[in-house]
Amino acid sequence: MNRKTVFTRTELLQCCNGELDGGGHPRLPLPNMLMLDRITNVSAKGGKYGAGEIDGEFEVSPGSWFFACHFMDDPVMPGSLALDALCQLLGFYLGWKGFKGKGRAFGAGEVKYKGEILPTSGTVSYHLDIRKVVRHPVLMAIADGEVMVKNRTVHTVKSLRVGIVPHTANAAAGQVPG
Repeated sequence: MNRKTVFTRTELLQCCNGELDGGGHPRLPLPNMLMLDRITNVSAKGGKYGAGEIDGEFEVSPGSWFFACHFMDDPVMPGSLALDALCQLLGFYLGWKGFKGKGRAFGAGEVKYKGEILPTSGTVSYHLDIRKVVRHPVLMAIADGEVMVKNRTVHTVKSLRVGIVPHTANAAAGQVPG
């Protein structure tokens, strides 16, 4: 299948609204929680494990909403938002592969925060090496990733897990497999 490998902010916003590629695929969160401005590469092959890779970017500005509250007189992007960006990227990958349903973060193995993302950081780059996509008992992708600022790794994650649950899943139960 010949698929697109680069996506603009406009296309990511279409994904947020369920309008990208006919709908039904996992949605990205709406701004302000959307932590991606573009996908710069997505591939079903390659990466460290040969199972695929995906790259994205986010433009940080001094006016980014999270700096006003994290922390007073010491603005830094919460590491949890960078981790969420990697989850968003992995969920997008599953939709790009053609899987439909609701994307959900299932967890992560080892997470390391090695640096900070500051109001002056500019472009934040995200990279995921897909380890595998498993289909049983639930559809899930597992990947290792890193967050970079100015070609320096500031956060890493191993065994990030994002899955797809059916649109008909019982939301009242609040349970996702994992």
